[in-house]
Order: sequence, then structure tokens, then C-alpha cells
Amino acid sequence: MKKILLLDDKETIAKIVSIYLSSEFEIIYFDNAIKGIQWLLEGNLPDLIITDLRMPEMRGDEFLYYVKNNQLLKSIPVIILSSEDSTSERIKLLQDGAEDYIIKPFNPIELKIRIKKIVS
Repeated sequence: MKKILLLDDKETIAKIVSIYLSSEFEIIYFDNAIKGIQWLLEGNLPDLIITDLRMPEMRGDEFLYYVKNNQLLKSIPVIILSSEDSTSERIKLLQDGAEDYIIKPFNPIELKIRIKKIVS
């Protein structure tokens, strides 16, 4: 079963994602990016990372930069979730290595389809 690392400071998002994806993916959830990095540095390599953009302690764009500039992690696809519908921010994050940028609120079925296209 493929693993997805989910980083979001709102537990509700984690519950929604888990409900729709846990039958096909193992979901590993942390409420902030720093905990996610610690988990990754312990040698855990997910097949995909989903991160919120606006989080305390470390933002999703900072996390994306960290992952894409780490030799061991840079090949892991990253999807950004954000309530910010900014074309310039979306373009910047896609240029910085994000595989996709999905606006909240999102349709969980659409998210599942996008994930399957990336990890299959």
C-alpha cells in the first residue's frame, strides 16, 4: 500500500483525506511540517506528500523548498493544499517543484484522482 504524508494544522482536513483515501493509501498525518521533516529524517519515505500552505512554525512553501533541495527527498511528489487562490503563488510553487496545487475547499474525489495520476 502506498504511503501519503499529510501535513495540515487543521485536523478536519486530515479526517476528510483519511476517509476518502485510507482504503487505497496509508495516511501518515502530522499537524505541522517540522514533525513531518523529523519523520522523513528517520528514514521514512512516502510515495507522496500533501502539505497545507499556511501552517504555524513552518509554512508549506518552506517545507516544499526543504524537500526539493534535499537529495534523498527531492523525488517525492508534493501536492500543496491552500485556501489561497492566488495565481502568482500557485505558479511560483509549481515552478519550485510542487506537482499540483489544490484550492480549499476541495472535492475529495478530485484529490483522489489527482493523487492516483501522480503515484500510479
